[in-house]
Parts: sequence; C-alpha cells; structure tokens
Amino acid sequence: MEPLVTPDGRYLVVRGRLWRRSDPSLDPEERQRLVDELMSARSAKGAAMRAGDDAAREAARARVQAAKEALGERGPVWWDDGAPDLTRHLARTGPYAAWWAEQGPGDGAGDESGEPVSRS
Repeated sequence: MEPLVTPDGRYLVVRGRLWRRSDPSLDPEERQRLVDELMSARSAKGAAMRAGDDAAREAARARVQAAKEALGERGPVWWDDGAPDLTRHLARTGPYAAWWAEQGPGDGAGDESGEPVSRS
C-alpha cells in the first residue's frame, strides 16, 4: 500500500503523521545515489548496534543524518514559501486537517485518531 502524499507534495502520511518527502528538484540519479547511501548507513548503524560498537554507531548515525539532509528530508526545508516544517505533526491537525478528514477510513491512511485502518 502506497502512503498518502499531501496535496502540496511536501509530506508522506504514515500512521497519521507527516514525514517530509525528498526534494523533488533533485536529479533522479543523485537522488538514487543518496537513497543508496542512506540505506547503507542504516545497515551500518544496525550492524554497529548488534556489535555493541558505540563509535561505529555514532559514525553511521552521522551518515544517516547527512544523507537525509542531502535528500531534503531533514535540515532546511526545500520549499521557499515560508511554510514551516510540520514533520512528525499529526495530519489531522493544522493546515492539512480538512484534507485529512476527506481521506476517510479504509484507504490505509488511518482514522481520525491517526491510527492505521485495515483494508480487509
């Protein structure tokens, strides 16, 4: 099931929360390179945690942060209209509340509480 995307394309909605999308102006090849680096860094972090290697974990966390910033998912927002970053906010509140209410249960987006709803 594909996550919902806000009408302005800035956020994905996962379990009722907004998560900033990658900068759409990124070159597709550069975006893929950054996604590959992000996945590699996440894998390295998991391996370091399993090994109990705190220094390697912190290095991998820094790589994750750098990749997410380069993708536009963290750090300064990639839009230029002055709108704030609403990452981690509930979709049912704030400027997306009316849009969220229109999504309704059963579409995988979640119910009014922000909890996921099954399509079964």
